Amino acid sequence: MPDIRSLSDIQLDAMREVGNIGAAHAATALSQLIEKKIMITVPKVLCLPLNKMVLVVGGPQSLIAGVAMHVLGDISAKIVLILPRKSALQMAGLLTKQDTEERQTLTMMEHSAIKEAGNILAGAYLNALTEFLGLLLLQSVPQLIFDMAEAVINELSKGFPANTEVICIETEFMESNRVINGYFFLMPDKVSLDVILRVTQVPK
Repeated sequence: MPDIRSLSDIQLDAMREVGNIGAAHAATALSQLIEKKIMITVPKVLCLPLNKMVLVVGGPQSLIAGVAMHVLGDISAKIVLILPRKSALQMAGLLTKQDTEERQTLTMMEHSAIKEAGNILAGAYLNALTEFLGLLLLQSVPQLIFDMAEAVINELSKGFPANTEVICIETEFMESNRVINGYFFLMPDKVSLDVILRVTQVPK
């Protein structure tokens, strides 16, 4: 079976390009949503097993917001967008124009706003993947959980074995004095991973 952690240079370049396109689309969508300019850093691409995701986002006890949706169409996968606690609150403040700096939890309005933003951001990355791979990809209704990282990832990755290969694209979104760290995880099943790796092996 294919192993995403042994990607060729061509495949890594392909996934970086997906990250660049997705981040640009996401920043544009977020800018339109809040009517302010959003800047982004060059995305980082990691390839890791599902059971290592919790280490990337700050450890099992760290508070995070996780927005997940199923990918339907030519591949079967799950998209998970993770925002560490501070970034989730920064995102909530950006969307609701409220001061969220000193809080530990989200209000119902902020919960709804982050779910919608997660839907838009994950959708932007999915559109980039659709354009790059030339596949039909559709997203389901998003699910949002705000809890400790271990609990969030366990809940959002139900149905996937612990050794599932995961693609992680890390991006920073910046607006004025706000910095929002976002982790976009693509979790394909084994058949879909094979499809992705075969398509990205071909130079564009």
